Amino acid sequence: MSHSLSPVLHNAAFEALGLTSWSYTRIECEADDVEPLVRGLDPSWAGLSVTMPGKRAALAVASSATPRAVLVGAANTLVPVAGGWRADCTDVDGVVGALRASCGFTGGSHAVLLGAGGTATAALVGLASVGVESFSLVVRSAARAAEAEACAARAGVSLRVIPWEAAEFADLAASSDVLVSTVPPSATEPIAAELAEAPCVLDVVYHPWPTPLAYAVEKRGRSLATGLDMLLHQAFGQSEQFTGQPAPRSAMRDALRAATGGILPLPL
Repeated sequence: MSHSLSPVLHNAAFEALGLTSWSYTRIECEADDVEPLVRGLDPSWAGLSVTMPGKRAALAVASSATPRAVLVGAANTLVPVAGGWRADCTDVDGVVGALRASCGFTGGSHAVLLGAGGTATAALVGLASVGVESFSLVVRSAARAAEAEACAARAGVSLRVIPWEAAEFADLAASSDVLVSTVPPSATEPIAAELAEAPCVLDVVYHPWPTPLAYAVEKRGRSLATGLDMLLHQAFGQSEQFTGQPAPRSAMRDALRAATGGILPLPL
């Protein structure tokens, strides 16, 4: 998409790795067009990053998939392999890496997820991978929880769906080990102080900054990870799959920090 910061990250990686003939660019594509696009690519392509709404289509077009992409039910990464494309979901790395680097979070037993989209399912799988066994999913529409419920079943964790209007946000936050918000700032602004009772918070929104939730978390003195942290940490795995080399993490972080005016420290 036109607002994506992924080109900043990956072109910085190519430069740092000496891949002077490589370039990373955007392609505008609707979900229904993902399959014909991918099948029409020539062998010069080292891989694709996929944003919503194309992540489920990316998994469907792949000839193979990593276990975590299957668990999430979506893929943000496609790389060419013999006979087709392999799908992966490095959004899982993004969630876990952001929480580890910014909050020191290495695991827990219970998490609260706000919203039920693709980022929420990636967060569920990521948190399950570090030992979280139960989740509270707060949604405005129970119908939207179906994909998250299926994801939880595949991951072998328990999931309780709570209607937004019935949620006791302060109690939910205070009783959690981590809270992940995937909803717009307009949804969290009225309850930001209550959500800030969570000991560790990931707010995936990073524009405009600071979000009301981020401000409340910092005012409360809790640990905060951001969507920019998540973007950075998911890009490391993509870079390694595209290039076959270790990601130049510092170069990628510095490029992202420069592109965003240094609004966040972006710890590695």
